[in-house]
Amino acid sequence: MDRIAITGGAPLKGSIPIYGAKNSALKLQAAALLSAEPLVLENMPDLADTRFMAQLLASLGVEVAWIKEARTLRLHAGAIASTIAPYDLVRKMRATFNVLGPLLARVGHATVSLPGGCAIGARPVDLHLKAFEAMGVDIHIEQGYVKAAALRGLRGADITFPFVSVGATEHAMLAAVLAQGDTTLRNAAREPEIVDLADCLNAMGARIEGAGTSEINIRGVTSLKGAKHRVVSDRIEAGTYALAVAAARGDVLLEGANYDHIAALAELMRRAGVEVETEARGVRVRRNGGRLLAQDFETEPFPGFPTDLQAQAMAVLCLADGQSRIRETIFENRFMHAPELARLGAQIAVHGNEAVVTGVEKLIGAPVMATDLRASVSLVIAGLAAEGETIVNRVYHLDRGFESLEAKLAACGAQIERQRGD
Repeated sequence: MDRIAITGGAPLKGSIPIYGAKNSALKLQAAALLSAEPLVLENMPDLADTRFMAQLLASLGVEVAWIKEARTLRLHAGAIASTIAPYDLVRKMRATFNVLGPLLARVGHATVSLPGGCAIGARPVDLHLKAFEAMGVDIHIEQGYVKAAALRGLRGADITFPFVSVGATEHAMLAAVLAQGDTTLRNAAREPEIVDLADCLNAMGARIEGAGTSEINIRGVTSLKGAKHRVVSDRIEAGTYALAVAAARGDVLLEGANYDHIAALAELMRRAGVEVETEARGVRVRRNGGRLLAQDFETEPFPGFPTDLQAQAMAVLCLADGQSRIRETIFENRFMHAPELARLGAQIAVHGNEAVVTGVEKLIGAPVMATDLRASVSLVIAGLAAEGETIVNRVYHLDRGFESLEAKLAACGAQIERQRGD
């Protein structure tokens, strides 16, 4: 099993390209099921998760062609060969569940295994299923599978989500575009990935208004065409590398990053003592001074502080002057990185959904183990700042969401390498 070895203390200098957003790309891949014409996705991240989603789509009859040198994926669902997404192809990643809505919209029925993914909480799909029931879908859950049918077609509905859910908002959009009549999604998520999905669907002929606000209106159409779409840049990747600079010090341009998408993080970093500036080619991050200042924050839906950057920010605040309080409001069980950071010398006390981080003067390298995707990269960030060598084990989590991470960091001066396992 691969692991990553880091010798800390080297400042980061140079530029890092920010690729397409994983969280958007996966839902865009599912959108290919909605049309019999090809969907071409540019700026595609080449990740374990996106390759796995492509594998699932291929099992449903989608023609898949990666053009890696152009960072492009071509998907052609000319005919749906299967409407069954089996456990073996869904259990590893939660986003694969999003084929259910497009299959219902295109074919009228589907059988999809309940999803898996990182062990960061239950993350139930009940909001997804309630939205589909409002659109006239009959749903039965048997032996771990969702068996759903709308043989007379989906119908538009007025859907109010009891709390903000990115996944449920995206999934409802994927189904409603081919429903009969109008659909309104209230208390909808406002993340940039929602806007990106709406832009792609509209390019395919959908009629969606309000994406990026809390109310999305969708006028159903009878069919969608093919399209070419560029995946939005990954704000979580951008934020992760910004925090890496904050931990290790240095001066790095995040090429292609969108400042507006990481504004909440930028504000926190500035308060802590890090320079964050927008430039024509992206976002520049500098830290050349003394010790950072402790900061309090809580995770929130966009435009608040993203839960997917909480672990990385905690790693940085382990070295800040003072005591920081972090409140996690999105997922339970998302402080599993805290005991591993403690192995490096961090002082973290977890009480339910709140963590109190008392900054220390320095971290000392040690062997650590990743528990999930974001936790794994938080350990890399801590290792960049720690004295001596840090070994991060179980980095297959990392490969789900970060492409060429060690190469990008090494190009900026980090002493980091992947050690191949058996």
